[in-house]
Parts: sequence; C-alpha cells; structure tokens
Amino acid sequence: MDEGGTRARIDGDTTSPLLAIDEPDEALSLVPMAGRRALDRAGRKLSLSAWQALPMTDRIAIVRAGAAVEVPVDAVRAIADRAVPAATEQPAIEDPPADAPPAGLVAALGAERPLSAETWRGLGALARFALANLHRRQKPERLHKAYDGLLGPRPTHLDERGNARMVSVGGKAVTERRAVASAIVRMAPATLERVSGGGAPKGDVFGVARIAGIQAAKRTHELIPLCHAVALTRVEVVFERTDTDGEVRIRATADATDRTGVEMEAMVAASTAALTVYDMIKGIDRWATIAAVQLDEKTGGRSGRLVRSAS
Repeated sequence: MDEGGTRARIDGDTTSPLLAIDEPDEALSLVPMAGRRALDRAGRKLSLSAWQALPMTDRIAIVRAGAAVEVPVDAVRAIADRAVPAATEQPAIEDPPADAPPAGLVAALGAERPLSAETWRGLGALARFALANLHRRQKPERLHKAYDGLLGPRPTHLDERGNARMVSVGGKAVTERRAVASAIVRMAPATLERVSGGGAPKGDVFGVARIAGIQAAKRTHELIPLCHAVALTRVEVVFERTDTDGEVRIRATADATDRTGVEMEAMVAASTAALTVYDMIKGIDRWATIAAVQLDEKTGGRSGRLVRSAS
C-alpha cells in the first residue's frame, strides 16, 4: 500500500481504527491511539524511529489490532519484535475496566466534563483506552481535547467508529416532558359519515384507533431501535374533523417525567392511530390516505417549549 493513500483508505473504511482525536498524518508517521493500545497490551515499546521504519503494512496491522475489542497480542508482538531498532519489552498494560471509569480520570476531567459509568460503558474499548492513557501520561490539555472530541459535538447516535449506538442520557436532569404530534387521514366523505355514525363494518373505528395509539406510544422503544424507554405519565389520542370533507386530524399528546423527550412516543401514537383507522375502513374505502405525520409541539428539557409555526 502506498504511503500517500494510507490515510484516505483507512478513513474510507467504516471500521476505521483512527479516532477523531488522532492528529492528521498522511503516512502514519506518528503512532495513533490504536497503535499505542496495541503495543501497551502486547508489552512492547517502539521508538519513533523504529515505528517509522516498519513497513506501512505492519503499521496498519498494529493500528487495526489496537482498534479491535480484544487486541491480538501475539500478532502485535511478532510485528514489534522484528522492528529495527528493536522493540523494548515492558510489562503489558491492561485496558481500563469497562464497567466504570477510573476515579482519578473522572476527577481529572472535572465537573465541566462529566463522565458517568453509563457514558463510559457506551464508549468503545479504544476510546476508553485513549482517555485513560492520556490521564496516565499526565497530559491534561490533550485529555480535555480528547474528551471533547470523543464526547463533544458529533453524531449522537454514532460511536467513534461510526457504529450505531444508544446515546447516553444519564447526565441529564429528570424533568417534565410533553410532546404533541398529529396525523391526517383522508377518506371519502361518505366513509367519514359512516365512521362518525358508528356504521363502519368493523365497529368503533376511533375507539379502536385510540387504544392502538396509546399502546403504541408505550412500546416506542421496542419499535424504534435507538429510543429509550421513558416513564410515560399520560398518553392522549383525540380525533378532530377538519374543514376539508372526509378529513380527520389525529392529535396525540404524550407526557413523561424523564431525562429525555417524548417526541417519538407522540409521533408513534399518532401514526399508529392513523394506520388503525385505515385498517378499520379499508374494506369500504380502499384508497383512503394518511398524510402529514408531524411533531406540533414539545416542552421540557434544555430547548424549553417549541411550537410548529402555522404555515
């Protein structure tokens, strides 16, 4: 592999072993965090000249080994032991515990950079190593920069290697949350008259749809992969005829006392109620439609109260 294309080829891989905090280096002339982890676990220390003298394929192999959940120490030792100048043997350094961050690390980060056990467990092995390594080496400025790079602004539902994850809300305050969502069901005017009068073949259309929406809200975390299970305190589903003939607006309100919002619960309730209405009437109105599933309002959390503008 040519050195000039190494960085691009690694970054183009969805399982990239490079962290965002690794300094840009086209030729891997500096040892990235994954390389440090691999060598620490293998009990080997390479001088910078020895690292740079390794063939690019060997450097990449060490870096990828250090990004693995379990470092293949024998393979790393085999590569390091053929380096020139020779690698120095040292006691192997274990990874930091995965269940909770070291107390010293938490203290070094301070209150401005909280690191809960839940957040720590949500990090990958390499990210945990990076934070612990910089703390152990007494590099406070780089430690803070690493924290901001790993836990600061970034795609919240992706880990440092681009894998989907459930974001941690452990550090958020428990507050009152509310969300209101809506959906529109359009049907033939005659169909709506039958539904409103209780004449639909399957029975009480709105009554069944109301229960379906409430039940769906309570199971949102089972339906949407990265949603948290929230402590719902109320779910309400109401049906309103609009000024358009044959049109019904479904409005779902979800309340909770929790660390995260209930927008998804409200939207799942509204959309499921709409689907249930369709299911109840499709025998008499096959071409009924569902439209405009949307969030209309939310309150609680850092963003406060937000209301969709009329347009």
